[in-house]
Amino acid sequence: MGGVEDDEPPSKRVKVSSTGVRSFSGSLSLSEPVTSFQGESMARPLPFEGGEEMVGSKQVIKKVEFVRIITKALYSLGYEKSGALLEEESGIPLHSSVVSLFRQQVLDGNWDESVSTLGKIGLLDENIIKSASFLILEHKFFELLGKEKVMDALKTLRSEIAPLSINNSRLHELSSCIVSPSQCTSLGFSIQDTLGSGSRIKLLDKLQKLLPPTVMIPERRLEHLVEQALNVQLEACFFHNSLDSAMSLYTDHHCGKDQIPSQTLQVLHAHRDEVWFLQFSHNGKYLASASNDGSAIIWEVNESRVALRHTLSGHQKAVLTVSWSPDDSQILTCGMEEVIRRWDVNSGECLHVYEKAGLGLISCGWFPDGKRVFSGMSDKSICMWALDGKELECWKGQRTLKISDMAISNDGNQILSMCRETAILLIDREAKVERLIEEGQTITSFSLSKDNKFLLVNLINQEIHLWCIDGDLRLIAKYKGHKRTTMDLQVYIWHRSTEELLEALPGHSGAVNCVSWNPVNPHMLASGSDDRTIRIWGLNRVNLKRKDAYSNGVIRHCNGGT
Repeated sequence: MGGVEDDEPPSKRVKVSSTGVRSFSGSLSLSEPVTSFQGESMARPLPFEGGEEMVGSKQVIKKVEFVRIITKALYSLGYEKSGALLEEESGIPLHSSVVSLFRQQVLDGNWDESVSTLGKIGLLDENIIKSASFLILEHKFFELLGKEKVMDALKTLRSEIAPLSINNSRLHELSSCIVSPSQCTSLGFSIQDTLGSGSRIKLLDKLQKLLPPTVMIPERRLEHLVEQALNVQLEACFFHNSLDSAMSLYTDHHCGKDQIPSQTLQVLHAHRDEVWFLQFSHNGKYLASASNDGSAIIWEVNESRVALRHTLSGHQKAVLTVSWSPDDSQILTCGMEEVIRRWDVNSGECLHVYEKAGLGLISCGWFPDGKRVFSGMSDKSICMWALDGKELECWKGQRTLKISDMAISNDGNQILSMCRETAILLIDREAKVERLIEEGQTITSFSLSKDNKFLLVNLINQEIHLWCIDGDLRLIAKYKGHKRTTMDLQVYIWHRSTEELLEALPGHSGAVNCVSWNPVNPHMLASGSDDRTIRIWGLNRVNLKRKDAYSNGVIRHCNGGT
């Protein structure tokens, strides 16, 4: 699609549809791993850490750390007796006696004693000691307010918190609570909640994040390490192609090449001219195609075959693109510099025609609420419409090219459009900020990932670039391997992380214009070509059967499933 302002058909597109004290251990939860502040030198080692005995085949795992993390996991899982037994049998306590005392004092609300014990833990960073003391005394302050002991709270603020001489802005906010206790809510504290035992557990959670992991082991640390190991295996799995996120711990993860859809299962011949665009519905039950013959077709997708559901006729020119509504009940079709038509998927009936006098519409899409649509115009503006055709908003100026891809983020706040032949504009509707992705070659199409974090950009020089648009704009991968000709007849599949070409799928007799991966079935993709056909690709069943022949009748799948 697009990038050159003339009346030629769209350039070739690539669309890739690109989780005591020990009794409280299981109640504490950290969503992210805790990292040490300036390393382990922040806290003195426990007495039993002296030997540095190593375990594991490669002797890189410290036994003391390993045992303590296992003990922590047992308590977190609710296995109190097993955790205590491991501490006793190994002689390696989960916490030092000082840390255990500190934790119990916090849970009991012995604030002055806990601050005193904090200084005996062995922390070497004075800033951490002050920050932890601030958290403890702040909680003491709120509990006193909750008990309506305003003068005691004021004394704590003046004689205990203020002398710490840190976080002055927070100190001023606490002062406002003395005048108006209702201010506590705006600071993230509810007076009633502060009086419950659960608030002290949350305080211990905050302290655990602040203190070095050698002092208090991060919650869910073992789970985090295991998840990291699984993710490394997943990234290293060259042919991984599954929506199933569950992986077995019993064996190393590995997928074979047979998980890549590489066999033509079906060839669809309904179009009378070149197929320019394809897109599966969000639920994967339908496939829509757009053609130079002026029609769009809705195909019904079953496990065994794809069948024609409706032929959508009415456009006077070639159909450039289609767009599914968020609930897949309706679909938009856009003619080349013509009009946009909205159709009912079930009946195939045209529900509305969007047009603007003197201008052609060149692209289309849905807002996430399904109540508005947007379009790129031939005067390079972008317009937003209500479903009934009322124009709601229009962004004037160099916002889009004559022929252009467009996309919108899931929250509806960011619109993406080609504003120049070599640039993509990202418009933040709420912040009123515009960002720009600039390439050195003409952009022919782009595709936004489902999570809105990545943008796949197809270039005229046969390269495909992957940009991260979550935060700062970053080019993170370049995919190469296309034949440098104007008539490339193959479908290409790359590994996203390694940038290596996995498969080149022959079969089309004309240039391949578009590819769409089924969002709910990673083993199915579709390709459209100048040869007027659509090819449905799936797994090579011959290879699968050959593989099954050596597995005693048990079919093995990814991730250890059977």
